[in-house]
Amino acid sequence: MAHLLVVESWVGSMSRLLPRAIREGGHEFTFLTRDLHHYLRSAPEGAAHPLLGARNVITADTNDTEALLPQVERLHAVLGFDGVLTSCDYYLPTVALTAARLGLPGPPPEAVGNACRKDATRRVLADVGVPGPRFAVHEEWSRIAAAAREIGYPLVVKPVDLCAGMFVRRVDDEEQLASCVAALAGFPVNARGQRRAPAVLLEELLDGPEVSVETVSHAGAVQVVGVTDKSVGGAPAFVETGHMFPAALPAGDAEAAEQTALGALKALGLTDGVVAHTEIKLTSAGPRVVEVNPRPAGNRITELIRHVTGVDLAAAFVDVSLGRAPDLRRTDTGLRSAAIGFLVPGTAGTLEALDAGAVRTAPDVLEVQLAEPGRQVKAAGSNNEYLGHVMAGDPDGSGARARVESLLDEVRSGLVIR
Repeated sequence: MAHLLVVESWVGSMSRLLPRAIREGGHEFTFLTRDLHHYLRSAPEGAAHPLLGARNVITADTNDTEALLPQVERLHAVLGFDGVLTSCDYYLPTVALTAARLGLPGPPPEAVGNACRKDATRRVLADVGVPGPRFAVHEEWSRIAAAAREIGYPLVVKPVDLCAGMFVRRVDDEEQLASCVAALAGFPVNARGQRRAPAVLLEELLDGPEVSVETVSHAGAVQVVGVTDKSVGGAPAFVETGHMFPAALPAGDAEAAEQTALGALKALGLTDGVVAHTEIKLTSAGPRVVEVNPRPAGNRITELIRHVTGVDLAAAFVDVSLGRAPDLRRTDTGLRSAAIGFLVPGTAGTLEALDAGAVRTAPDVLEVQLAEPGRQVKAAGSNNEYLGHVMAGDPDGSGARARVESLLDEVRSGLVIR
């Protein structure tokens, strides 16, 4: 039995999948958090959050890395950790530093830090010729405006250190740019109480569909698990509305996406102890890297993969965090594809009705999760405002996405927001 240190977590699906994978692997974990109530609030009424099933739950200021590292060293001397991990982007650099300090398996802290800062990722990849959009990074308005004119409108504005598509926007002119920059300036601290960098990242708007390449790195080798597709809505925001695994792509496009992702991971140094989710645009000029996320995919993509291949990426994440070779052997699950579609609100108000009707018992449905009436709703500007999802599989081919879209249409017919 191994003992893992889990430093914070998202409160979405990975906060449940990761504890499950640790337990099913025969291991135990200690959970370290600065705000236990953050997780208590996210648990269903009357239910305990899975992270609270840890062997130990310890409160510490996880935002103060300088003070945290000596504290974790003292805990390690008493509790004896075999690995350290997190599913939350905001704590991936802290975990990498912790693993290095304790002599535990993990990727180089510099590699993780560069992957978690969108501007650093751009610079590292550009230096070695991994293809991406033209970009600029500035703090002062005059330089931001000048760089935007040089790149050319339309373009994409991004914070360098937020997740889930927060404040990522398409802008078509300088007025829209100014509005986006002001909105970013008005959000100086992220949801976990960490002060944000003031830099603004400007990127060329890329054409073509977006996919993600899911990989597992161990002992210097990176193995591709597959390519997932993505649909996006909510313009001018970029809200993920659905995914399918495997992506219905020509073999050449899938191979090009995979090779581009592998090049990015190698350039960043993410070749050991990482389950990664690398986003790629298949543009008319070839694949371009959008982002490199050094953690398992969110939005239940890991579950799509498990339903189709039998490969459990949460379990692989545990394995590589312990320095162990992951089990990536595929099994016949009876499904050829699986897809998820999200219910994305387009208006603000109060959710009065949302009924799955017969969707829950429809053929090939794998999951249905919907928000409860009474919830306050706002028009989605990121991946944080979903009202639920439907997941379905296709035993015959790549029809899972069409099946999910049909089922979501049924759910939308019963949606009332006032």
